Amino acid sequence: MPEIRHVMLGQSREVFQAAGFDVRSWAPLRTRGRRRPLRFDGHETLAAFIASESDIDDLVPILTAWQIEWNKMHERLRALDEKALSPPDPDALREMLGVSMEELETLRQALRPQRFEQGLRALAAHGADLRVRVLAPSYSQYQRAAQRWWSGVSPAYVRESRPRRAPIYFVSSNTHAIANLVGGYARTHRDAILEHLRAHDPEGLRPVVESSLASGREEELLPFLYYVMRDYIHATPDGDRMHLVREAERDAGLTHLAEPGHILVDAQILELARVDPSLVDPRLRVDGLEALRHSDAFVLNIDYPLGMAAYHLLSRIGQGVGELRGIYVMGKAATLNGRVGDVALSSVVYDEHSRNTFLFRNAFTAADLRPFLRFGTVFDNQSALTVRSAFLQNSNYMNAFYRDGYTVLEMEAGPFLSAIYELSWPTRVPTDEIVPLGTDQGPEVGVLHYASDTPYSRRQSLLSKSLSYLGVDSTYACAIAIVRRILTREVERVTRGETGASTGSG
Repeated sequence: MPEIRHVMLGQSREVFQAAGFDVRSWAPLRTRGRRRPLRFDGHETLAAFIASESDIDDLVPILTAWQIEWNKMHERLRALDEKALSPPDPDALREMLGVSMEELETLRQALRPQRFEQGLRALAAHGADLRVRVLAPSYSQYQRAAQRWWSGVSPAYVRESRPRRAPIYFVSSNTHAIANLVGGYARTHRDAILEHLRAHDPEGLRPVVESSLASGREEELLPFLYYVMRDYIHATPDGDRMHLVREAERDAGLTHLAEPGHILVDAQILELARVDPSLVDPRLRVDGLEALRHSDAFVLNIDYPLGMAAYHLLSRIGQGVGELRGIYVMGKAATLNGRVGDVALSSVVYDEHSRNTFLFRNAFTAADLRPFLRFGTVFDNQSALTVRSAFLQNSNYMNAFYRDGYTVLEMEAGPFLSAIYELSWPTRVPTDEIVPLGTDQGPEVGVLHYASDTPYSRRQSLLSKSLSYLGVDSTYACAIAIVRRILTREVERVTRGETGASTGSG
């Protein structure tokens, strides 16, 4: 960022190309806490791919805050002799910037430790004056982006061997939980993962893992295996272990689609008829699981979309699949009455985009999660607020909603519910109304949020500190509840002989 002067926002390579920017030759970049595709021209221009107006709502305040803070520090450092920065004196910097040692370390990480001295020189040398340009910011371009994403997903779902498009259970979560729970790789490679933990244990998990291993209870050990598995996979720079994991997932009926249509929202398609009861996590073993071999249904899981991208993607999915038998959303949120790692179940959502208050019957209750949550607490009967940007809420704003009973702040539930309304009713979603989503009209809806931020206490936030194992506990409790719900409902359908009964919407 110290080198950036211009930021270009566009939905596709074609949009950038039409404006004269050949971003295909630019260097790809990644950011922490956001999965927005970025390209850098090597000089002073950053290209950011956006999937909806929510990317603008999210990105512009972040850039504004960056510029404000940069210029504040520039005013304090511009008179600093360059010799004082070779090497940087931490005590002198803390005094000049008026920050704590912890905050100085945050700055060092932001400027990258290996380029900290260079970043400080830039801070002292010049102020920030960013220019932001949005290319082709039309609604139709966002729809085209969603269509391009679906064109990368549909070949794994639409097959000529089927007389019709298969029924779908839609899930929005992450790309590791369902794969680990159903694929069985961690269970079949337990010893190798444990050996890796014993050799590399930066978080000090080994004692509690050894205790779980000694207990003989697999369901107590598996969460740790899932958590350590990511480090185990990426320990080989050539990616060999990741290829082996993907092969194991395909054998278990799960296909992973990375960045379909060049949109950074990965997808997974799970063929329920190929689920192997011997491989699944023991907490998923519902009665009659073997009957799934007669199922014609699939699970489509997508990686957390940001804001209104949820609306565009689910709307497009609804046009391209058969019967939608259930829509289940697992997301991260800020909690105003809980702790990091807690889970909130809402049945009321106020959406800042449409200004609607959605009322619906949540498919999940506290009883569905409590057996699988070791450290957190489940809060049911909550009310959620879908905000346009997680960066724009101050304490007065949050206090006002908290007094009205809203305890969950997040970014996707409202757009998902808007899409669900339009998939269930023959009209567009209204605005500024109370919108009930009845159980007799449309698919079943389940919404789960795990707490990643506590903005009132500021004890911990997702972007300032990793959720670590605490986050795995809550996310897997949510994922287990979702997959159990899907398996139970599909087993019941197969047992009643309902496979192939629906005509689908195709």
